[in-house]
Amino acid sequence: MRVAGIELGGTKVVVAAGTGPDDLGDPVRIATTDPVATMQAVADALELLWPFDAIGIASFGPLCLDPDDADGLRITATPKPGWSQTRLAAPLAERFGVPVRLDTDVNGAALGEGRWGAAQGLRDFAYITVGTGVGVGLVVNGAPVHGLLHPEAGHLLVRRDPVRDPYGGHCPFHGDCLEGLACGPAIAARVGRPAEELDDAHPVWPLVGDYIGQLCASLMLVTAPRRIILGGGVGQRPGVRAAAEAAMRIYLAGYLQSPAFERDIVVPPGLGSLSGVLGAITIARK
Repeated sequence: MRVAGIELGGTKVVVAAGTGPDDLGDPVRIATTDPVATMQAVADALELLWPFDAIGIASFGPLCLDPDDADGLRITATPKPGWSQTRLAAPLAERFGVPVRLDTDVNGAALGEGRWGAAQGLRDFAYITVGTGVGVGLVVNGAPVHGLLHPEAGHLLVRRDPVRDPYGGHCPFHGDCLEGLACGPAIAARVGRPAEELDDAHPVWPLVGDYIGQLCASLMLVTAPRRIILGGGVGQRPGVRAAAEAAMRIYLAGYLQSPAFERDIVVPPGLGSLSGVLGAITIARK
């Protein structure tokens, strides 16, 4: 089944169509501006990719994923200016006459990694992205986790040593939650430079890895993923990933026992920068 996938991010959108990584046309990249102009550009890109049998959207949020909600599948109260209450599924379904399925960007990336990437063959795993924000996609028994809403584990509270880290946090809601301490803007606020300009030896990376390791330990205690995939501009730094793995083991303190702990649990994405759009393709195929 040939489907279209839309990775809707806060700064850019990636649109592609195909059946998987071996049958994927050149992705179309669109700047995320206001919702009207952005979604029009997305629809125009889809016209060029027609025909397809379904559309999958992996989007930033928060999202309403309740198909019975009167206002439809949409972005809800997002901090991104102008995007709150933007309907995503219905306008595209009306224009193209195919099913449109929506999930979070991190759930999408997790599903893509599960089908074709670093979590192939596993039914229980997690995908963490650490960049401008922190998001977590959870897959349990082969399905993404949904409840009253969708998981927002990037805002879990973590332990901060005010002597080691006097920074009070970036998050406008929670201050020093995980995202408030480990995201790219929080790093830049500490050191006075964008995170991408820092070399791998900078002392901020072990600190960031410690916070991510706390998240990993919490995920192990709650859903026991067999693998944790760590992506995003910050998360894909090898030193951050190694620090997160080490910190996770320290915080678990030997409480969990499994032969799986003889190898790394925290691993890089197998699909690289295509995790998101291939995740959207996976959402469409479901």
